Amino acid sequence: MEVSDNRYPDTTTDSCVNGSRDMVNLRRRIKILDIGAGTGAYSIPLAEEGYSVTAVELVKYNLGILKQKSSLVEAYQGNAMKLSRFPDESFDMTLLFGPMYHLFTEEDQLKALNEAKRVTKRDGIILVAYVMNEYAVITYAFKEGHIKECLEKGMLTDDYRTVSDEKDLYHYVRTEDIEALDRKAGLKRLKIISADGPSDYIRPVLNGMDDETFEEFVRYHLATCERQDTIGASSHTVDILQRVE
Repeated sequence: MEVSDNRYPDTTTDSCVNGSRDMVNLRRRIKILDIGAGTGAYSIPLAEEGYSVTAVELVKYNLGILKQKSSLVEAYQGNAMKLSRFPDESFDMTLLFGPMYHLFTEEDQLKALNEAKRVTKRDGIILVAYVMNEYAVITYAFKEGHIKECLEKGMLTDDYRTVSDEKDLYHYVRTEDIEALDRKAGLKRLKIISADGPSDYIRPVLNGMDDETFEEFVRYHLATCERQDTIGASSHTVDILQRVE
């Protein structure tokens, strides 16, 4: 099952990163690891702000673009599940903003989460992004008219959980799946937020808003992005964790 990946509003994700830095009262030259950095959407701006940023990206093409765009980021090709290049407790903050979308078993997801934990300092912060099950079902299966096909091909369980494997682009989760991963990895949740809120459901409406109305929508989203009653319906979530052991 595949739906369009609109990422998340910069306002929300930037707030997560900025707020997380404040949480641990870190000095200016903190060390940040961006796992699954892509072409540098987060690592480059952070490096330009003066932080010491290291990026790991699996796809060689993306890594090449990142290196062309900035010499400030120390960038390597690597796999989120095996960060043997880095010693234990090397970073103050670790971003895992893409890999969990493309890991299709709990075993692999835990490998990535445990590696992020290992390289993060005690009391450091780990931010993990996920794509959510209900958004995929509502948009792809129902809104885009694929529900019968999904049922016939076994792409949905009886309780409408998506069934994904490596031939699919994304692996979708529910909030209880994220909680289970945190528990098994021994990580403390500080908060979990909806990165997009309802925005991916109403893109045409947002695109038609005047600037004043859109700014009001952004304020609404930032005011409600931590509401537990809506997080599971978002297209993306960001889980903000702390290593405490």
